[in-house]
Amino acid sequence: MTAETARQFEALEAQAARIMGVFTRAGHEAVAPAIIQPAGVFLDGIGEALRARTYVFNDPDGRELCLRPDLTVPTCRLHIERVDDPATPAKYCYNGAAFRYQPAGADAAHPREFRQAGIESIGHKDPIEAEAETLALMIEALSAAGLDRRSLHLRFGDLGLMRALLDALEMPPRWRQRLQAQFWRPPVFRAELKRLTQDPARLIKALPERLVRQLQTATPGTSETIVAAHLETEGKEPFGRRTVTEIAASVMAVIDDARAKPLAPSAANLIEAYVATSGPSRNASAKIAALANSAGIDLSAALDRFDQRLTRFTALGVNLDDASFSGEFGRSLEYYTGFVFEIGAPGQPLLNPIAGGGRYDGLMRLAGSPVDVAAVGAAIHTERALAAIEGSIT
Repeated sequence: MTAETARQFEALEAQAARIMGVFTRAGHEAVAPAIIQPAGVFLDGIGEALRARTYVFNDPDGRELCLRPDLTVPTCRLHIERVDDPATPAKYCYNGAAFRYQPAGADAAHPREFRQAGIESIGHKDPIEAEAETLALMIEALSAAGLDRRSLHLRFGDLGLMRALLDALEMPPRWRQRLQAQFWRPPVFRAELKRLTQDPARLIKALPERLVRQLQTATPGTSETIVAAHLETEGKEPFGRRTVTEIAASVMAVIDDARAKPLAPSAANLIEAYVATSGPSRNASAKIAALANSAGIDLSAALDRFDQRLTRFTALGVNLDDASFSGEFGRSLEYYTGFVFEIGAPGQPLLNPIAGGGRYDGLMRLAGSPVDVAAVGAAIHTERALAAIEGSIT
């Protein structure tokens, strides 16, 4: 270990101690989830962007495992193991290593092994209060680490608002689900929106004609049998992690799309206008309300939650003067379901936030809960935070 490496290690340890002190004083229990995790939970729930960067391997018994790419999922699994009812309220904090492959090569801002110091609030009864406390605690922890809280840049998004918009527009439910699933990949999202507007039947041209004819006249409940027989006849196995049931559902969705009318251009234009909405967070609600009113749809409930959240942020001392909102911002992890945020430091690229988090009400089910559980959390990328403090990230 070089002298510089030893110095940085000591600095990270001291910084982590200050951050964890803030978390534990706020009532979060310090935990240490296992580094090696079942791969399925991550591969199914974290999204394509991170799935391809997860280190996956098989143990001698053939179990598919991975090095944890973040600590939120392991903390959710730990919670489920510790309680009889996954909805039992709990607050956790942690400081540990995470591992991600870096396709462009590892560097100081994107190491393959890095540390996260974070918090998770599970089973809370007041969602807005939990979100506000999480953001305020992140800012307090960064301040304790040595950053000037007045210099931090806050970026907000709201997947709940996006979902409310899609729910208010006339389209088949499967289209809403598809657009929500593609939201984290803007180019794919826009391509799918264009397809639904212009030619929702296009994908059926890639399916075997005989299979399409069989499924078009099939009785309810037999599509899976027909698809399984087709795969067997063609000598094909289900590919990737997809089951025959999932493949059959996808094929039926394509056939149903061929029967549907294209998405109205007015609906597509409204979605595009929402996604393009950006600017100071205090102005976002009025902008989105104007879009909704012009289209004759009601987003008042979702916008009320948005406004209440900002009010609670201010009450907890969060400075919103340099807080922005972006309609297309959803972070890169697909388990988020509502409010999301990132925190940047002065002079630091937007793609290298020092902290981030948000609401993930569906993740507990993926981690093993029989039901969805309200949850919100956030984590600090401690190496980036230290580099920002020392002024070494440009």
